[in-house]
Amino acid sequence: MSVPILKNADARAVFLHRHGLSARPSGVGKGNDLAGVISDLGFVQLDSVNTFARAHDLVLWSRRQQYRPSGLQNALARDRHVFEHWTHDAAAIDMQLYPYWRLKFQRDAAWLASCWKDWRRDDFMAKTDEVLRQISDHGCCTSGDVGLDEVRRKGGWWDWHPSKTALEYLWRSGQLSVVRRDGFRKVYDLTERVIPPEQLNAFRSEDDTVDWACGAALDKLGFATTGELAAFWAIVTPAEAKAWGVAAIADGRAVWVDIEGVDGSLRRSLARPDMMDRVPAAPQNRVRIMSPFDPALRDRKRAERLFGFHYRIEIFVPAAKRQYGYYVFPVMEGDRLIGRIDMKRDGDVLAVRAFWPEKGVQMGAGRIARLDAELSRAALFGGCAEISRADDWCKA
Repeated sequence: MSVPILKNADARAVFLHRHGLSARPSGVGKGNDLAGVISDLGFVQLDSVNTFARAHDLVLWSRRQQYRPSGLQNALARDRHVFEHWTHDAAAIDMQLYPYWRLKFQRDAAWLASCWKDWRRDDFMAKTDEVLRQISDHGCCTSGDVGLDEVRRKGGWWDWHPSKTALEYLWRSGQLSVVRRDGFRKVYDLTERVIPPEQLNAFRSEDDTVDWACGAALDKLGFATTGELAAFWAIVTPAEAKAWGVAAIADGRAVWVDIEGVDGSLRRSLARPDMMDRVPAAPQNRVRIMSPFDPALRDRKRAERLFGFHYRIEIFVPAAKRQYGYYVFPVMEGDRLIGRIDMKRDGDVLAVRAFWPEKGVQMGAGRIARLDAELSRAALFGGCAEISRADDWCKA
């Protein structure tokens, strides 16, 4: 039996639609509207870099241009629409998914207890009961409130003082939750004082969790290999995702399709049986400045296959060796990634150093006007009163 081929243009349309990048970014961007955006995505990766806006805020702004950072802060601390934990990285996750995270808590606890005893200084496990008692008796705290008598060093995560490591372990194992952020610093409390009872008291079996994780990942992505299913939430193992794929094909929940890359190559993937019959229209021809950690782009290899866009974070590259800049932002127009822009907030000025169009992208008057319009929207979002451009900013 032949395997159907999803042409590259249609694959882009499906993928961008599933990632909320097809429609106009309208909506109030807070409260239930914002909760709906995060529910559609599943989670938003959190990142501290803030040259213009933090990654999670830019992801949400790309889909709701009335969004402001207080929206996500309230979703966590006031509305309890999200909880913080770990997928492939730290993330704000749809609260409705909390019952499925119990398997993640269990697996993280076992892995961290095994690995961190060799990687971290001193005996952090001996501090867990003490940290729990402190929070139980005295309320929520930050890492600066625990282990006050312990030596603090300036190294990275491997050199945390034992009580800070214990605090992080208790969070990753589900015994503590993030109640809010002060600036970007996590504030922890007992999980039963943070998570709403409806989610806290709901339980899912391991089999149900694996089935949900693989099926939900497929629905969020539109099409995926079993490896991509496992990587999406980082809850299930590659072997579990592979077994799920075999079962889903056998019982008709999924079919094989060949996804055409931008270079014409084919990649066999799973999809829902009706996916080929529900290809949406191509996105409107709007320019969007994107976060490097946007869920549509965070898998660099997939972005290169689908869009022909190679991206590398150059934060840790010495300045003299950088090809573009410390932290540049991908720029999308319709269903194409048309370039990358180096910009930052400098006081109340949005300073644009350079824009590099992708090979073959012509910077005519209409495209420049659309990019200028997006820069104006970005300046408003970033609280910038004006935009400055370097003399040779457009590298066309």
